[in-house]
Amino acid sequence: MQKRWAIASCHNQIASQKLQVELGIRAVLANLLVNRGIGSFEEAKRFFRPDLSSLHDPFLMRDMDKAIARIEQAIGNNEKVLIYGDYDVDGTTSVAVVYSFFRQFHSRLEYYLPDRYIEGYGISTQGIDYAAENGFSLIIALDCGIKSLDKVTYARQQNIDFIIGDHHLPGECLPDAVAVLDPKREDCAYPYKELSGCGIGFKIIQAFILKNNMDINDCYQYLDLVAVSIASDIVPITGENRVLTHYGLHKLNTNPCCGLQSLIDLSTHKNSHFTVNDIVFQIGPRINAAGRIDHAKDAVKLLISKSLQEAVVYSASIDVQNTQRKDFDLRITEEALAIIDADEVLKQRKTTVVFKPDWHKGVIGIVASRLTEKYYRPTVVLTQTNGHVAGSARSVLGFDLYEALSACSDLLDQFGGHKYAAGLTMKPENIESFQQRFEEVVSASIRPSMLQKEIYIEAVLTLSDIDAKFFRILKQFEPFGPQNEGPLFLSKKVYACGQAMIVGGNHLKMTVMQEGTVGFDCIGFGLADYVDVINTGKVVDICYTIEENVWRDKRNLQLNLKDIRV
Repeated sequence: MQKRWAIASCHNQIASQKLQVELGIRAVLANLLVNRGIGSFEEAKRFFRPDLSSLHDPFLMRDMDKAIARIEQAIGNNEKVLIYGDYDVDGTTSVAVVYSFFRQFHSRLEYYLPDRYIEGYGISTQGIDYAAENGFSLIIALDCGIKSLDKVTYARQQNIDFIIGDHHLPGECLPDAVAVLDPKREDCAYPYKELSGCGIGFKIIQAFILKNNMDINDCYQYLDLVAVSIASDIVPITGENRVLTHYGLHKLNTNPCCGLQSLIDLSTHKNSHFTVNDIVFQIGPRINAAGRIDHAKDAVKLLISKSLQEAVVYSASIDVQNTQRKDFDLRITEEALAIIDADEVLKQRKTTVVFKPDWHKGVIGIVASRLTEKYYRPTVVLTQTNGHVAGSARSVLGFDLYEALSACSDLLDQFGGHKYAAGLTMKPENIESFQQRFEEVVSASIRPSMLQKEIYIEAVLTLSDIDAKFFRILKQFEPFGPQNEGPLFLSKKVYACGQAMIVGGNHLKMTVMQEGTVGFDCIGFGLADYVDVINTGKVVDICYTIEENVWRDKRNLQLNLKDIRV
């Protein structure tokens, strides 16, 4: 698929020129800062030197004082407290952080995660019934609950109090809980709105520590888990999240908790420095696999392990589940692609809606993402479970999926999510009508440019611009992630010196140069189709990220190619 190249311009040349002088950096680096909302020396200092002292006062969050008072009351009265979380990475890390902290001085503490297939997402009636039957008087819900008005009311009828700690967008009304912690509340003055669910859990223990004059380092020991949640939940790595991720990655790479250490030991590059990207592809999928294949409580058992020996037992089980998840993922993706390839009408549509009743519900979200990547159009993957059709939906850049599903709401039993990802359920007899309606709604509102994948290029460089000092400053832009992506650069009229090669089946490896420059090694994953044209000697334009390649203790700069144009 031909990609659309979009080249950024500097948002504020005056601020850029000022930063060039004050920081003593090149124009291209100053422009990168300005385009990330950094316009002054002090802002640049905070960006390049994240500091835990800049974390916000947790009591700025609406209802935090009520939440801490209720937790103190529960501990003082020796009440039974249930930590309740969602079954994904953010939910399981949230539970692990809050449970691990409070179990140090409160023994009547348990955790609960809903079964994806029996109870579904969020707070369930079954979960509340479990709490009532076992004498719990307080539930702390993390990464869920902001829209569970009826469930919280039901719990009150059972004499169970709720503290909600969520980061999703609230509805028109809030649950009738003792405390509702959510920075996205309209009446919440908390300065940073993009915390993960685990980030909310972290703020709860930070607040408890401050209120009780404890050592603040007692909460910093959980930053590796917070960083895993931020990376896996794809929240912006800006502001407070940037600080939490910076220090969380440091802990992950130097002294991780036993559970994460056991997952690192299972990874394919256990001796290298873990980044946000490594969490997304190495750690997150394994934690997620527990809830997708069996039950998310296995992931929590891993993350709260007190010894490496204990953690290794749980991580081995989860690794088996992850292998099963990959097998399901591969098979279902192949079946979905076959359905599309066999249907000329479906191939020409602006949407993809595919259904097979025996597809594994736990991986259809992954399959939807893969199909969106392949065909680059709004996608819904449906399966059947317990007589109902359940689906996962994914969108493309700029298109509001949630709005499109809202226009089909009369055909759906339930739906929820946000602009780019959603879940839905419907009756089997509505599948065909939904396919047609979804196509009509999307076709009427999506712009043609949205159906072509965009590569956002931040600057044009000559290869001579790339040296050790430039890369050293660029490294300080890390950690990279949403709203602080690793910058893509464009170099024009380069050519291969020597032969370009295909490696690993579908990857391009070559050395490129421009007139008068030294050669730079390149790797282009999935770009093997360009090998013949490169080897004819044609000049090409390349867009790429700059990275450091380490091989047998030798380090050199390498260009990671994202696209090529002849």
